[in-house]
Amino acid sequence: MEISRHIQAVDTEGQLLARAAEEAGPDAKVPTCPEWEVRDLLRHTGMVHRWAAAFITERRSSYRLSGELPDLDGDALVGWFREGHAALVETLTTAPPDVECWAFLPAPSPLAFWARRQANETAVHRVDAESARGGAPTPLDAAFAVDGIEELLLGFHARSRSRVRSAAPRVLRVRATDAAGEWSWTVRLSDGPPVTERGSTAQADCEVSGPAGPLYLALWNRLPFPQVTGDRSLAALWREKSAIVMG
Repeated sequence: MEISRHIQAVDTEGQLLARAAEEAGPDAKVPTCPEWEVRDLLRHTGMVHRWAAAFITERRSSYRLSGELPDLDGDALVGWFREGHAALVETLTTAPPDVECWAFLPAPSPLAFWARRQANETAVHRVDAESARGGAPTPLDAAFAVDGIEELLLGFHARSRSRVRSAAPRVLRVRATDAAGEWSWTVRLSDGPPVTERGSTAQADCEVSGPAGPLYLALWNRLPFPQVTGDRSLAALWREKSAIVMG
């Protein structure tokens, strides 16, 4: 996806998140993140937005911890979230394409990395806010979801920090059934980090499949897998071990 489409997703998803949070109220429990209330979701995502923007605006060349969570609640907290979200969108929109700063996953440029990362960060947490509000979540565009699956499998879970491991070699297939070309990925599991390749030529021990949007959210542990065939223990392994360790 182009950087401009990721920036548009950051903008749209953040506005949806704020609206759902207002409708749910700060005390509402977040079913997709059982340890959180909506206030925790707003503080976390708002802090991440400011943290990400700072790498670009300050040209930070190395990792730095996030800032302090705000001592705000209710309407003031929603306003703080909206302010940081708008600033992030403005930063991404006005940054020079060749801006140099720290990034932690492969990407064509640091700006491409941060636009994509914050699009996915905001989309997943928008779904969290909508789960707290109740009702059907806003559907995800299939192309956006496929791109997000790529970031997750070929980016996050290619790192040594991934805990999705198997004592014996196994193969997990991930297949999006509604995307152009029916996108699929082969994830080779071992006692090291997963190795993912596009396509489905290898025989799989287990396949998780479904429309790209629900499949994306299932891989982020926000929904059950739409469909599982083969050895279901590999799908269970993913759900148990795939939480992302940042940094």
